[in-house]
Amino acid sequence: MKKTFLIIALVATTASALVGCSDTNQESLQEQAVSSENRETLDNVSTVAQQDTIKGSIPSEAAGSIGDVNIKISYYAPGVKGRIIWGGLVPYDQVWTTGAHMATSLEFEHDLVIGGQEIQAGKYALFTNPGREEWTVIINKNWEQHLADEYDQKEDVLRVKVKPTVQNQHQERLKYEIKQLSEKKGAIHMAWDDLIVSVPVSIQP
Repeated sequence: MKKTFLIIALVATTASALVGCSDTNQESLQEQAVSSENRETLDNVSTVAQQDTIKGSIPSEAAGSIGDVNIKISYYAPGVKGRIIWGGLVPYDQVWTTGAHMATSLEFEHDLVIGGQEIQAGKYALFTNPGREEWTVIINKNWEQHLADEYDQKEDVLRVKVKPTVQNQHQERLKYEIKQLSEKKGAIHMAWDDLIVSVPVSIQP
């Protein structure tokens, strides 16, 4: 009788251990699934965190050199934020500060040739007049003004016609870049939404 009782006890203990082992494995698999789900959620949160959530326009600066001439552009960078930019937020055929808040400023320490026209060293305002097919890039003496509120065409020192290029990559915030293309030639790039506007720049021979 005692032997029978021992056998039954052993069988019950073994069965309990097997069930416990099965439960542990199941819990481990569930933990792995939850962990994997958490990692995926964290990855998604990280991606969202990297998105541009700033509401206002950001004070920004682009600096670079073409040859031995240093060039600096100071501007406020607005975001698209799901808005219609060209022909909407930025009207066609009107002078635009090509930024936000204050006039965008362009500064260089030596004379340059911009769009084939010579311009003396100094600090200027950089405006544009966007069109559907062609833009006018404007460099104006009055760099210290709010938007284009005080813009006066009589103070223009340079006007250049350029054609915008449609880009495949969306540019959420307006961005300027100064590109050196060779020893003495380069360009000023402005990209926003789906367009790039490029103005050729070179140093004096």
